[in-house]
Amino acid sequence: MGGILVTGGTGNLGALVVARLREAGHEDVRVLSRHAPVHPVDLLNGAGLDAAMAGAEVVVHCATATRGGDEVAARHLIEAARRAGTVRNIVYISIVGVDEVPLGYYRSKLAVERLLEASGLGVTILRTTQFHDLVARVSGTAAKLPVVLLPKGVRVQPIAAEEVADRLVELAVPAPAGRVPDMGGPETHTLTDLGRAYLTARGIHRRVVPLPLAGKAYAGFVRGGNLAPAHAVGTKTFAQFLAARGAG
Repeated sequence: MGGILVTGGTGNLGALVVARLREAGHEDVRVLSRHAPVHPVDLLNGAGLDAAMAGAEVVVHCATATRGGDEVAARHLIEAARRAGTVRNIVYISIVGVDEVPLGYYRSKLAVERLLEASGLGVTILRTTQFHDLVARVSGTAAKLPVVLLPKGVRVQPIAAEEVADRLVELAVPAPAGRVPDMGGPETHTLTDLGRAYLTARGIHRRVVPLPLAGKAYAGFVRGGNLAPAHAVGTKTFAQFLAARGAG
């Protein structure tokens, strides 16, 4: 098997994918990021991409930016893969609900899915629910105020990033699989309940107040557009994530 590229390979998910690919015996795993020592690549302008892509057979596309630029990066990646002529499968990590919740970042992820599907290249797309880390980060940010304000009525189904990384490694093969079944965490809770669990685990004494919001994106979350109840395949709960984090 040829080389495997991992974009965003130094990030939270990408680093896990890189480690698991190497543990599985893949010798040519290329870590792509702007600050990678061997394959420094800027996906926003394509710098370094052709050299990193040369001879690669699989790309695992984990790089993303909540502030924008994902579509530009995807176009550069697709063009470089075409020029390389060896890429058989681009594995893309997306989010459950990108076609249900009209959030700007979600719309960008959906646009990348469509770019890949229309590229003529082999593509595998995996959508997952939110990571435990994201729920913890949102709760931690809200906890900086005297009263913890979290969106009312929003349910989340968080999943462990490690389990998603394991699935991406399974999909990082030359044969593309198209849109594969979604991955959701094992449990669904309101964000306010998970916020309280986070505060308790951290020993933070704050009152959590459910805050009603407005807008179509908020309504999409309240409807549960971000959930995958039929695909609750994750095993690690948010409580277990918090316990492991405390132990660490």
